Amino acid sequence: MRREKDFIGDKLLDENALYGIHSVRASENFPDEGRFHPEWYRSLAVTKRACYLTAASFFSEAAKKYDLARLNIRVVSADKLAALSAAAEECAAGKHFDHFIVPAVSGGAGTSINMNINEIITNRALQITGRQPGEYDFIDPIEDANIFQSTNDVVPTALRVAAMHLLSELDESINELRKKTEELEQKYRNTLRIAYTQMQEAVPSTYGRLFSGYSDALSRDWWRVSKCLERIKVVNLGGSATGTSIAVPRYFVAEVVPKLQHLTGLPVTRGENLSDATSNLDPLVEVHGIIKAHAVTMEKMAGDIRILASDVHRLRSLSIPARQAGSSVMPGKVNPVIAEFVISSSHKVYSNDLLISGLAAQGSLELNAYLPLIGHGLLESIKSLIAADRSMARNMLAGIEIEAGEAEKQVMSSPVITTALLPYIGYKKAAVVAGLMKEEGLNIFEANEKLGYIRSDKLIEILKPENLVQGGYRMKDLEE
Repeated sequence: MRREKDFIGDKLLDENALYGIHSVRASENFPDEGRFHPEWYRSLAVTKRACYLTAASFFSEAAKKYDLARLNIRVVSADKLAALSAAAEECAAGKHFDHFIVPAVSGGAGTSINMNINEIITNRALQITGRQPGEYDFIDPIEDANIFQSTNDVVPTALRVAAMHLLSELDESINELRKKTEELEQKYRNTLRIAYTQMQEAVPSTYGRLFSGYSDALSRDWWRVSKCLERIKVVNLGGSATGTSIAVPRYFVAEVVPKLQHLTGLPVTRGENLSDATSNLDPLVEVHGIIKAHAVTMEKMAGDIRILASDVHRLRSLSIPARQAGSSVMPGKVNPVIAEFVISSSHKVYSNDLLISGLAAQGSLELNAYLPLIGHGLLESIKSLIAADRSMARNMLAGIEIEAGEAEKQVMSSPVITTALLPYIGYKKAAVVAGLMKEEGLNIFEANEKLGYIRSDKLIEILKPENLVQGGYRMKDLEE
């Protein structure tokens, strides 16, 4: 065991723990079981590394012009910064995450988050230099690991880095899903189906048209998500506590964000007004609103397909793959679990949207104390949608089957098909045809044969799938 102290008191810790007293106090104060996002952890580490590399460059350049000892400035040696940078690089690769013990929900605007990563990096740097965790006289979690930094610029910057990486992944998952809908659109372009309004049979359409609607909606989602990086690329790193860059060298302010951009390959840019970038979180609200729109698309699509494939839908011609047993008491029952998973994920996003909007508005003066939960909700929503996209594409759309013959039979036997006759015989006669079909259980060809309203060859031409959905009629279509 090792003993660590802070101005509140002291605590005993496991001698091999990379976390320290600040992290332990946070884990005791915030008994939340939610796990901090590993993506945010890795982004914190790479942000810290950018700070160490920039600090090393600053001290090197300053030493060429000034006697730093005479200026009485605290200098972190190149060796220490190299060790801190090496430790941060390991954390950026995902190592030592089991020592990050601060939970997803915490108070303090992220101070506990910042101190946990500081302690992990510090203690790992101590090990790299041949020392033991807790030997803070050599490398200190605040004096050294937090050099030229504040919780209030490092933690939100890292959140944006994590979100940008995940948004790029969401971009890819939407495209994967969109590709599946396009494939189904092409495959079933002329496969007839009954279209519904208010859950009632309405007019003839095709499955190709159905999937084309999903494809276009997903295209809009993709376009919106692809613009999200522009909305959150502005970071406040170098702004220190409130965006005034107090106690931070101007060299560091100018160089740290370009260094982060180089390390991440992301288009991060320093805000022109660092106070604004520190105190206002509306860009996160905007981005979450954009991904919420994708959640709406997903729920609509999943709900539609669930209805069409359900036992409730008496004219079922579409089937989805059986993914798992649906009941522990009803033999052979299979449930639409993928659709239910997608819908559940969408509602998680809706609830996070309310949470993020409300807490972003709770920011007070120069800072928002609720960044930890805002960030957690944002990352959770993006990851939920990535999972939903991939599951729907791979576990549901990829296995959809449509019985084209049965689907066409249903359309021709439904009174809705008479809508196609309006330009040729008018509403009243079409209503007579529909009534006869209902009364005697006839298809449209049989009913027309009894009534003799349209020549049979003309009727066949009118009711070809490609003609039914051609997008309106031409005057020459009415010619005999």
